Amino acid sequence: MPVQRATFTRPLIAVAMVAVSTYCAFAQKAPVPTRVRGTIESVNGDTMQVKSRSGEEVKLHLASDVNVSGITRISLADIKPGSFIGATTVPGPDGSQNAVEVHVFPESMRGTGEGSRPWDLKPNSSMTNATVAESVVGNDGHTLLVKYKDGEKKVFVADNTTVVTFVPGDKSDLKAGAKVIAFMKQLPDGSFETNRVSVGRDGLTPPM
Repeated sequence: MPVQRATFTRPLIAVAMVAVSTYCAFAQKAPVPTRVRGTIESVNGDTMQVKSRSGEEVKLHLASDVNVSGITRISLADIKPGSFIGATTVPGPDGSQNAVEVHVFPESMRGTGEGSRPWDLKPNSSMTNATVAESVVGNDGHTLLVKYKDGEKKVFVADNTTVVTFVPGDKSDLKAGAKVIAFMKQLPDGSFETNRVSVGRDGLTPPM
């Protein structure tokens, strides 16, 4: 009887090992990208071809309700207490949060994506969308205290940090050579669609 039990157990172990290996294979799949940064190569009807910053060719279907906004430079001095901003930051050696870029939302976009989360612009970067509670001017930049619904953070913005804001845009801004960041989702057939594209104005590369 013990021999029969061992014989019966072997197939179960084999099935379990296959199940575990299959699970691991799925778990190790690369995550589906949710945005692409790059240069528009062509726009043909509702299809936009983008060459990503890593050199990949990405084909995007433009949703019928695609929202297009322009991105233009402004001054660091335009960030004031009460401004609702987004800041991409990386940790400094002393633990401070140093801004890689800051974008100031127009009043109509206040509250967009409020909070702080990991970001994929640079290694260890994070994105914080929050209201400026305090701005302290130093010798080489501004230190901003920003507050959002779940907390607060101090962000150092050096004088040479890129600061931008959003301006109205439309599909006519989507043309070859334009620098964009497109937010996208994967459709059931495996293709990608975007319903939100930010376009740099005057040759600007969207810094976020």
